[in-house]
Parts: sequence; C-alpha cells; structure tokens
Amino acid sequence: MEPKILKTEKDYKAALVELQKHMHSKPGTQRSDRFELWAKLIEDYENVHYPVEPPDPIEAILFRMDQEDLKPKDLEPYLGSKSKVSEILSRKRTLTLSMIRKLHSGLGIPAEVLLAEPIETV
Repeated sequence: MEPKILKTEKDYKAALVELQKHMHSKPGTQRSDRFELWAKLIEDYENVHYPVEPPDPIEAILFRMDQEDLKPKDLEPYLGSKSKVSEILSRKRTLTLSMIRKLHSGLGIPAEVLLAEPIETV
C-alpha cells in the first residue's frame, strides 16, 4: 500500500498494518522513512478523529505528586499554606495565576493544563 492521506476508518486501520510492517526498520533506510511517514499520517488522522482532551488541573497535580512521590506538604511552596493546599486538592478553592506560574515553573506541569477549567465533582 502506498502512503496517502487517511480519510476513512478503513484507511486508518490499513495504515496501522503498514506501520507495523516498518516498525523495526534500520534508521536511515527507505523502510524507516516509510515508518515515519506512516506514523505522521496516523498521528494526523488521530488528532482529528480521536482528540485527547487536556487533563483536569487537579488530576494533573495529583499525577505529578504521584510521579515525584510528593506529599501535600511539598506543594506548600507553590500553593501556600497547608489549608490552601488542602482546599485546592479537594476542589474547594481554585488555582490563582500566581499558583499556576509556580506549579508550572517548579513542577513542570504545562500552564495550559493548569489554566483549564477543573472538572466539577458532585
């Protein structure tokens, strides 16, 4: 199959098969070039048909805490007092711009994620 713009789910599935064929190709070869081309075509199709929504800001903070083995106390330099940390993590208080900047700078959480509206819990 020749590489082409993927327009249908059938095209997409066929492209996945083609990608698999070139998965273990040696870098710098025509096969590796084909792999990159198929990967780009698949990525473009997925971005349109299967967009990934940014995570909830609080979930992103909790995820980073888990990744870095951080405790709520470790967030105090970014969020303020122990009570503010608790209120943020329990969704009783929203992040301020200053908090967002500190979390982005200190923990590397993307600012666009932290700026998103938090998911409301019932």
